[in-house]
Amino acid sequence: MKQFDPASSFGADVAARYDDALRGDEEAAAQLLCELAAGRRALEFAIGTGRIALPLAARGVTVDGIELSPHMIERLRAKRGGDGIEVVQGDMSVTTTGRRYGLVYLVFNTIFNLLTADDQIRCFANAARHLDGAGCFVVETALPHAWIPSGQPDYVHAEQIGLDAVVLDVARYDPVTQLLEENHVRISTGGITMNPIVCRLITPGEMDLMARLAGLRLVERFANWQRTPFDAQSTAHVSLYALSDGVQPAGSALHAA
Repeated sequence: MKQFDPASSFGADVAARYDDALRGDEEAAAQLLCELAAGRRALEFAIGTGRIALPLAARGVTVDGIELSPHMIERLRAKRGGDGIEVVQGDMSVTTTGRRYGLVYLVFNTIFNLLTADDQIRCFANAARHLDGAGCFVVETALPHAWIPSGQPDYVHAEQIGLDAVVLDVARYDPVTQLLEENHVRISTGGITMNPIVCRLITPGEMDLMARLAGLRLVERFANWQRTPFDAQSTAHVSLYALSDGVQPAGSALHAA
């Protein structure tokens, strides 16, 4: 998508409406992450408006964040409890807080917002850099094949249909670059607005390889935040990684067993 800039894609307008359509699994995500933190400090990459960080902090976990968009940080700060979360503005693939954590996490497909394999690999390396010896890095995304309806590289999908407005997801996927170019187009009686975004889709297997390059190993993989087993019917995954030379992460499924 020509002239698309990830650094400016989450501006004031996007931040203002970011929480208008919650996914519904935020509390389940916070609960599992709380168990994995096991009383230790946590770091969220791309913390956004605090949709996960705030309910996690409400469970007693001290949460820090890294966030590229100043507008998203501003929305977080305006929420109750938002001023108690330390946030460093910067690129999650390279920015550091200068601390180590028992839990680092990156959720809701956000690793796809890094548009090259090198940047995604750097993100895993940055997570590893922030982990303590028994720490855990959690990544949650959809599976690429589930994201693209009917496997079509070009599609238009009706996201919302109302009396005075419709929202269309207009997209094109390039299997060579693995880039999905999307524009969420809202057509209403008040006019037309567009919300473009580009993502680089990667499979769980690719993530596992990126993790190994960063000195991490896969500990466990679930289909969702409720710990449903991951299988051939899954459309998403929650993957837990630990340092290859570290001890078993506290709070992980294998540790609990």
